Amino acid sequence: MPFPHHVFRHTPALRGLIIPPGESEMRFGQDRFAELDIQAEEEGWPPGWRMEHDAREANRHAVLKNRLGQDLWVFAYGSLIWDPAVQIKEYRYGTLPGWCRRFCMRLEGGRGSHERPGLMAALDEGGHCDGVVFRIAAALVDQETQFMWRREMFAGAYLPLFKTVATPQGPVDALTFVMDRNNRRYMPDLPEDEAAQMIAAAEGGLGPNFAYLDSLVRHLDELGIADHDMHRLHARARTYRFKSN
Repeated sequence: MPFPHHVFRHTPALRGLIIPPGESEMRFGQDRFAELDIQAEEEGWPPGWRMEHDAREANRHAVLKNRLGQDLWVFAYGSLIWDPAVQIKEYRYGTLPGWCRRFCMRLEGGRGSHERPGLMAALDEGGHCDGVVFRIAAALVDQETQFMWRREMFAGAYLPLFKTVATPQGPVDALTFVMDRNNRRYMPDLPEDEAAQMIAAAEGGLGPNFAYLDSLVRHLDELGIADHDMHRLHARARTYRFKSN
């Protein structure tokens, strides 16, 4: 079922480009973790690669304390933009100051391996990030954030924080999943050229790491969200991948 027309009243260019939750593969239940556990064992993912259900739910309730009875804004910088997997009441363009979209999370499974780890995009400190914010209706916040926590907090590599996001319609206090700098997967101060080489070479059970970066850049362009750093990294990674092939 498509999103209601009013969801994109401030962002008409996004209409038709956002995957409805009923069609999203990212709107999954607890059974998905059993499947991922099998994949993790087959691919040799490290022990403790994901959060347990009780710990994840405890984290969700702690973060959303006193907020479950009101509308919830969420800032999206990656696939959450075009594939939110939750029911949404409103979309806006948004800019998050003090944080940037950066490939700084180490991947040893999925689109990487122990032998050739890849990288995943996350929000890291510095600069700013252009993306979107979307609003979940108060009556659905408890239900919909369960899907969101399964997706965003499955490995516990993010910190869910509330940050002020600037939008053309005014600032909003938005839930934002940022890189946990204390997590073992965090790769700080990684030179862009080294990141490009890692992305070009890495591959796992879900396919090449480069395909992930390529999809991110294409979607950001399609949605009209500028990120010159991502384009530069993409160009470098594409050059290395072409040479290696």
